[in-house]
Amino acid sequence: MKSFAPFPVLLALASATHPLLTPRQTLGIIDASACKQLGAELAIGNVTVNFAEYISAGTNITLSRDYNLSTCAVSSQVVPVDLCRVAMRVETSNRSELTLEAWLPTNWTGRFLSTGNGGVSGCIQYADLAYTAGLGFATVGANNGHNGTSGLAFYKNDDVVHDFSDRSMHTGVVVGKQITKQYYGTAHTKSYYLGCSTGGRQGFKAVQSYPNDFDGVVAGAPAMAFPNLTSWSGHFFPIFGSNTSATYIPAGAKWALIHNEILNQCDGIDGVVDGIIEDPALCYFRPEALLCPSNSTSTTACLTSPQVGAVKQVFEGYYGENGQLIYPRMEPGGELIAQAVLYTNGAFPYTTDWFRYVVYNDPTWNPATFSIKDATAAAIQNPFNIMTWEGDISAFRDAGGKVLHYHGQMDSIISADNSPRYYDHVSTTMGLTSNELDSFYRYFKISGMGHCSGGDGAHAIGQQGPETSTLDPQNNILLRMVDWVENGNAPETVTGTKYTQGVQLVRNHCKYPKRNFCIDPTNYTKAEAWTCI
Repeated sequence: MKSFAPFPVLLALASATHPLLTPRQTLGIIDASACKQLGAELAIGNVTVNFAEYISAGTNITLSRDYNLSTCAVSSQVVPVDLCRVAMRVETSNRSELTLEAWLPTNWTGRFLSTGNGGVSGCIQYADLAYTAGLGFATVGANNGHNGTSGLAFYKNDDVVHDFSDRSMHTGVVVGKQITKQYYGTAHTKSYYLGCSTGGRQGFKAVQSYPNDFDGVVAGAPAMAFPNLTSWSGHFFPIFGSNTSATYIPAGAKWALIHNEILNQCDGIDGVVDGIIEDPALCYFRPEALLCPSNSTSTTACLTSPQVGAVKQVFEGYYGENGQLIYPRMEPGGELIAQAVLYTNGAFPYTTDWFRYVVYNDPTWNPATFSIKDATAAAIQNPFNIMTWEGDISAFRDAGGKVLHYHGQMDSIISADNSPRYYDHVSTTMGLTSNELDSFYRYFKISGMGHCSGGDGAHAIGQQGPETSTLDPQNNILLRMVDWVENGNAPETVTGTKYTQGVQLVRNHCKYPKRNFCIDPTNYTKAEAWTCI
């Protein structure tokens, strides 16, 4: 087993340690003067260069906190390799624009890549820019048409909503490819995408609507069926209510009790009791097991009847006025994080913003009044087809595109049950079996991964810089995508690792519809103790 190398070390060694990362010969000298010249000479319609600067490897750049950017989580970013950073304003209509950055590494592999976004936010994912530029991709990232984590910019401005839905990323791809060609003197050889959450939805939006944008798409925990997801996220507040409601369950001990009972009922289904539910789809949690006895004088270590009823609703599908499924249940296993995100702190902010500033254009809308009627209104509205639920992706397939789809099985924000639902939707819509889908679409359940990263399981699969431990494609889903597109080496499993003062466990995550089962419980921390069935 390879020992873990910190992310900056991996990037510094990247071009020397793996043949997939060999720099491509360019047509000119790529240095500080070339970067300055690019900024001065760039002439693309509706694009204004804010600055172009050459940055040396190891520089820690300070990121602007002005213009509503103070809510974005990152205030600085270490640049891992020598590169040209170009920041631009791109006008998308007479009342909308996006901020776009291109990070152009000196040691360029010939590949282009776009990053995505998260939530309803307009925060450039600088960590992803650094990670992918460090691997030799000419990389772009945009603010999704507005700044900061609030949805206020959507208010009475459909053009900003359009940018958020799909126009920002597609525009960034079109502009980014032109910049790449001008800077290096030659066009890119292959085009890739990497994103998770809203970024996962953006990746699938490209697959569905812009099939020629990318040769390879890596999409994690995608926020597909977006209006329905937003309604589902909002329906937990009425279920649990405020801290004075009989159904309310405060954060802390009782949620730990619920989590432990879920493990008690479901952990062993995969062949070993290890604190990880390998496939939550097999877990049908019965919260009644925690009901307080009728003669109990204390409810600190049990649930009241109203609380049991509330928990039961969490793990049931959410159905609409017509009896159709709005969104699947929350998968069991992620409740220790979900308690703070969705269950105990009132209204989910993204839901509140979407309904106030998009669905109703009414800043006074009260999320405590949320009902199925609101969910219906959001689904019918579906601006710019942000639902992102097209099942026919034959145009992407016919263009030669490949997609690697992954979802953490203890995701606390986007139900992991929604991803196989979309995969199955593609299968039935296109009339293709899983073996036939394998030629261009593969989906992997990542047990014990939280929302996009972290968690109790082997969650480090190379999907982000901090989740990268090796440049071996078997352990790095981005480089596996490159290997599949360029060499035909498609993954049967994706290997993940969990580190706590060294390697804690390694697991080969299975390609859906197969699932992992432990055949050697004594050695469950080792990849070879599991098999896909």
